[in-house]
Amino acid sequence: VPVRAVFEAPTVAGLAEGVDAAVRGGQRIELPPLERADRDRPLPLSFAQERLWVIDRMDPGSSAYNMPFTVRLRGELDEGALRAALDALVERHESLRTTFPAPEGRPVQAVHPAEGAPFRLEPLDGVPDEERESRALAAAAEEAWRPFDLAAGPLFRASLFRVSATDHVLVLGMHHVVSDGWSTGVLFRELSALYGALVRGEPSPLAPLPVQSPDFAVWQRGWPTGDVLERQVEFWRERLRGAPPLLELPTDRPRRGVQSTRGASHRFRVPAA
Repeated sequence: VPVRAVFEAPTVAGLAEGVDAAVRGGQRIELPPLERADRDRPLPLSFAQERLWVIDRMDPGSSAYNMPFTVRLRGELDEGALRAALDALVERHESLRTTFPAPEGRPVQAVHPAEGAPFRLEPLDGVPDEERESRALAAAAEEAWRPFDLAAGPLFRASLFRVSATDHVLVLGMHHVVSDGWSTGVLFRELSALYGALVRGEPSPLAPLPVQSPDFAVWQRGWPTGDVLERQVEFWRERLRGAPPLLELPTDRPRRGVQSTRGASHRFRVPAA
């Protein structure tokens, strides 16, 4: 069903009628089951991952698709348990230990053995008290925007800045090619569950994962072929027919020949009126 159907029928019952109508109209596509793929052969990228890989090749060394998350941890922290929880997270999720080499010009997913999370601990105890806060935030910002190498990795890393015994700044960094906004919620929930279990001396409360990110990529690449693929391509050909090759918005300066990310920030307050 089209996306607008969700807004036209914002209930399960109403949406079900739209699904039934689509099936009766012959629009139904029989999808194969999502199963675990063979890891002994080259693993493809999903369509979304390939887009990000192409963008990275066009602008290598860019931080535009970094996904940094900074968390302030106040109170007693078991640094050893936190590091062990991060290690368990990397062991659990193949995407966090995946790189994207291109041996013959075509990218593949390379899932590496679990050897722990890339972890950096920087104590700031020796920094004067009045400078610790600014030093921690500056170091966190620098770490957040450090570029990733998609071919060499790692594409997930953690840094912990110890402001004091009861005050830490944790920076988790990922490239968008191995994560997204939805996955971030999963990551923090699981990190919290693993850390809590380790502090209490309990086993992991998380159930094993039946399929992972590479399995989805294999599945996604497998079914849209032949008539199915042609119908989907034709859909977009029709929608984009006549579209302008360039979106010419009115600006006060001519468009540059080469895109630049140089810019500035302008902060202002909008009055309530």
